Amino acid sequence: MAARSRRTYTARVRQVAGRPSAATGKGRYVAVRVALVGVLVVAGLKLVQVQGFQAEALSAKAENQRTTTITVPAKRGAIEDRNGVKLAFSVETRALSVNLKIMRKTWADYAQKNPALGQNFDTRAAAAAKFIAAKLPGKVTETEMLADLHKPQDFTYLVKDVEPSISDEITKRFPEIGSETQSAREYPANTLASNVVGLANWRTDDPDVSKHNLHGIAGLEMSRDADLAGKPGQYVADTAQGNNSVIIPGTERDVQPATAGNDLTLTLDSDVQYALQSQLSDYVKKSHAKGGSAVIMDAKTGEIYGLADDRTFDPNDPATYTTDLMNNTAVTTPYEPGSVNKIVTATAAIDTGVTTPDAVNQVPGSLKVADHTVHDAWTHGAVQYTTTGIFAKSSNIGTLLLAQQVGPDRYLDYLGKFGIGQSTGIGLPGESRGFVPPRNTWTGTTFGNLPIGQGLSMTVVQMAGMYQAIANDGLRVQPRIVKNEIKPDGTVVSEAAPKTQQVVSPQTAKTVRDMMRAVAQSGKNGNSGTAPTAALEGYQISGKTGTAQQVNPVTGAYSDSLYNITFAGMLPADNPRFVVGIWLDAPDTTLPAGHSAAPLFHDLASYLTQRYQIPLSSAPTPYMPLQINQ
Repeated sequence: MAARSRRTYTARVRQVAGRPSAATGKGRYVAVRVALVGVLVVAGLKLVQVQGFQAEALSAKAENQRTTTITVPAKRGAIEDRNGVKLAFSVETRALSVNLKIMRKTWADYAQKNPALGQNFDTRAAAAAKFIAAKLPGKVTETEMLADLHKPQDFTYLVKDVEPSISDEITKRFPEIGSETQSAREYPANTLASNVVGLANWRTDDPDVSKHNLHGIAGLEMSRDADLAGKPGQYVADTAQGNNSVIIPGTERDVQPATAGNDLTLTLDSDVQYALQSQLSDYVKKSHAKGGSAVIMDAKTGEIYGLADDRTFDPNDPATYTTDLMNNTAVTTPYEPGSVNKIVTATAAIDTGVTTPDAVNQVPGSLKVADHTVHDAWTHGAVQYTTTGIFAKSSNIGTLLLAQQVGPDRYLDYLGKFGIGQSTGIGLPGESRGFVPPRNTWTGTTFGNLPIGQGLSMTVVQMAGMYQAIANDGLRVQPRIVKNEIKPDGTVVSEAAPKTQQVVSPQTAKTVRDMMRAVAQSGKNGNSGTAPTAALEGYQISGKTGTAQQVNPVTGAYSDSLYNITFAGMLPADNPRFVVGIWLDAPDTTLPAGHSAAPLFHDLASYLTQRYQIPLSSAPTPYMPLQINQ
């Protein structure tokens, strides 16, 4: 019984051990709760410590090291002339900046820890200002630097367009100064072709930092910005000192290289451009004109060798960035061309068989057109002019008589074929289409104005384009100023082939071209053309003068004192190489230079023959009868 009793006890002991009592379980539950509360209290205290007492220190640590995506600007393509002369290119620069918030705090802490040294934010800023000004003489002064370093803001740029080597010296001496890689555009020729090349500068106005780069704001720099700009790259790096430009060495990763922009090769010849700008500017001054534009175009290809306004801006001088100087008048500003436009009537009359060069035409002293009476520039009674004479002497009456035989609808069709009232597609920003009144708006006097170059308008490029068609056997070629692009790997990509239109047959074009040689003829008994001063010894010259009344801005009527003076010519007439177009805006027509642009054409033609060693004409210009004297 005793043994049994022990077994029963043992079993009870085991039972107790395997199944805790209510009192024991309750104690353990309390202990766990206490432990959990303790953990939460510790975590809470830690959170208070982090968010409260250590927040500033941790924030400063995060500020002093962070992962940053750095944009790598793409190198902008260069712009060069047809001979490889650089007109615009980019150089790498630095923009210096400073995080003033971090700099103030850093030097306040330093001053507090090292009071005996007497160094603080003010002394540091003064030293930096003095050092930077000494390294960048003429770009910034010590006073300006001090003012920037004491701005009441957290961050500021200090100075831009700093040479990289100088930037390195500054940031090495003052690590708190940040250095950002940028680019500057160089224009070594200053005003040369600036109306064409335009202007680009560093732009940061886009919210997308990757687009911060050189971008065009005028000329080809603007219209071809996408080709020139390239594609920016990027990489990831750890940056320090609260400044994204201070990269911790060895942390760069995920590098995506930038792709440089394409270079542009222009059709311009810098030497021709210089001669054109210089001679045009001098002639405008000599003629007392308000301004002027001119173009030199390849007679076969339509390529522009020179395109000039008498005044333009200097991309290296911001003081010249005015609307007036940056306006590329040669393509943006149309004018009424006057008798230069008579080439349309001459072409239409020959092409439709209305007349022939030697046909004799009875030209009265005046002509009634609707309610207006038209006269020639000189007083005469009824006179007999050959068709060649009508255009060589620039008879308004004779021109209108021929135009009436052509008819208004056919005449309007020829205007369209010559490209008047249409964009040339030259690719320069702001190009004007000019103006030709719609047929349904014509009044009785409209057809008394258009054939003599009044009541419609064109740019100097459009005007030269008409003569290019006649010089090129009737084939009008779209003018262009960009020859090709050169990719970063050296691949040359030619521009799309220019559009062309056969205006008239080669025979008609040659007939008109030969007729217009008489414009430069010097003869007796009324057999001189309007521009003997355009003649160039040894070469046949074909062209046309023009004089058009300007509209008086006050009265809205044609002025009796303000004129457009124009000239368009082909050189040499027997084998055209170049076409030259000239417009003078309101010169003093009482002066020899203001009365005609033919002398300027002569000088430009003389230069071109020497520059390109153009062979002499095979024969002198034949004498042509203009007036039949009875």
